[in-house]
Amino acid sequence: MLQIVIALLLAFGGVVLLAPVYIGLLQRLGFGKQIRVEGPQGHMIKAGTPTMGGMLLVVVVMFLAMAMRIEDVSTLTPMLTLVGVGILGAIDDYVNVQTGLGMRGRYKLVWQSAVALLAAWYIQRHFSINEISVPLVGDVGILPILFILFVAFVIVAMSNGVNLTDGLDGLAGGVLIFSFVAYLLIALVAIPGKESQPNLAVFCALIIGALIGFLWFNVHPAQIFMGDSGSLGLGATLAVVATITTQLLLLAVIGVVFLAVTLSVVLQVGSFKLRGRRIFRMAPLQHHFELIGWAEEKITVRFWIVSALAGLLGFSLFLATVNGL
Repeated sequence: MLQIVIALLLAFGGVVLLAPVYIGLLQRLGFGKQIRVEGPQGHMIKAGTPTMGGMLLVVVVMFLAMAMRIEDVSTLTPMLTLVGVGILGAIDDYVNVQTGLGMRGRYKLVWQSAVALLAAWYIQRHFSINEISVPLVGDVGILPILFILFVAFVIVAMSNGVNLTDGLDGLAGGVLIFSFVAYLLIALVAIPGKESQPNLAVFCALIIGALIGFLWFNVHPAQIFMGDSGSLGLGATLAVVATITTQLLLLAVIGVVFLAVTLSVVLQVGSFKLRGRRIFRMAPLQHHFELIGWAEEKITVRFWIVSALAGLLGFSLFLATVNGL
């Protein structure tokens, strides 16, 4: 437990100390976010705010993870996922700065899918997984190939879900904190057929600490944006952590904010194409609330509250399942 607290504090301190230097560097290099005109008009004043803040999180987390020697079978895949998808996000951030558009969606999807399939294949082969844990039911058998495809789908979906949520100051970072806290607690619990995963818990603590440090500069009005380098990589990593703890399906509860935001986009696009009408004032969901008059800070804090409750509910369902309640 002490190592978890130390990891969190070191990551927090590292980001807080390095962020001012990093923000200054991004400003000198001209790495300012270009805001799309079709978004809420109130966001236009954010144009030029340094982006690619996620790379600072990746560097701090990976440096401390290596320094603390926590790499093992439970942390290797999340670490590689964070770096692999984080690099994709950094490239997308760079293209956005240069063109205002970012990478083409199909190119990002190919990269995400490749990393997701490799991660899912490695996890299934290494842990010999042929079952999936269903909340309040227990383990249910699943064919290895179906497990790999399902896990890869969830990794890509969560990566993009966090990316869609990263639309307001402090929103995605705060929601991610509560999600990783839930899986940190799950990783510490030993259940029949699975030992506790202390190194994975320390890895989650590093991410939580780094995110708290990042929020120091990302809350409204943000001095730096997470960018795709953070949102894509951290979303994919969250899904991989959920898979390794064997509690992937609980991600629908623990990550309900990301699920709701993603569904709002799917429903909006589907409704407009099929009926020519929109369901929401604007998608993703947080922008709908902006346009009906909610202040940005109120939306962010309310989404945090929902995420905190979802994390608590998810952990409770996990305990109820393993205890046979």
